[in-house]
Amino acid sequence: MTISEELKTRLSNALIDGDAEIAEAAAVEALDGGADPLALINDVMIPALTVVGNQFQNGEVFLPELMLAGDAAQQVSKHVEAAIAAQGKTSEPKGVVVIGTVQGDIHDIGKNIVVTMLKAHGFRVVDLGRNVASSSFLTAAIENNAGVVAMSSLMTTTRPMIENTINLFGEVGERAKYKMIVGGGCVTEDWASTIGADGYSADAVGAVELCKQFSQ
Repeated sequence: MTISEELKTRLSNALIDGDAEIAEAAAVEALDGGADPLALINDVMIPALTVVGNQFQNGEVFLPELMLAGDAAQQVSKHVEAAIAAQGKTSEPKGVVVIGTVQGDIHDIGKNIVVTMLKAHGFRVVDLGRNVASSSFLTAAIENNAGVVAMSSLMTTTRPMIENTINLFGEVGERAKYKMIVGGGCVTEDWASTIGADGYSADAVGAVELCKQFSQ
């Protein structure tokens, strides 16, 4: 069944406004009414989060609003994924992203926002968490047939671990297989280019765009 325009608008607005309660209720109503869960992802969730992302990049909303939108999307995703599983369908991921905060660094708020946004945009995300060793990034990338490896560092003292990880991939002959992107409070675009990263983003929206670009 096709989702009604009224329900589509209600869900979309709730996601944009970061109202998890209304978004979840609207998603449940739509799914109970027979809406295609894959259509909810492609026709409502992704466009709504793209709006929020554009607003964030244009300075119209800020990090708290972006986080609320991500939380709302996470609530909706639980029901959508359950509906997909119940129908026996498979949602073909846009790509596989391995992500983590590098070894020695325990900051993960920004990384968690990126994870939520990537999932909402249809990626399969392998979240390694924080304090992740270079070898763990390598193992996860190989085992999950990832396309993108994303690393975050918030502290200047841990920034060298990003370079160490990129170098490790090269040392074992795996570097060319993956797009390696970086971000975090202590990382700059110039430094990322210097160490041979494939991409840099200062925020979650840009990170999603990089992953979409590299997964085409």
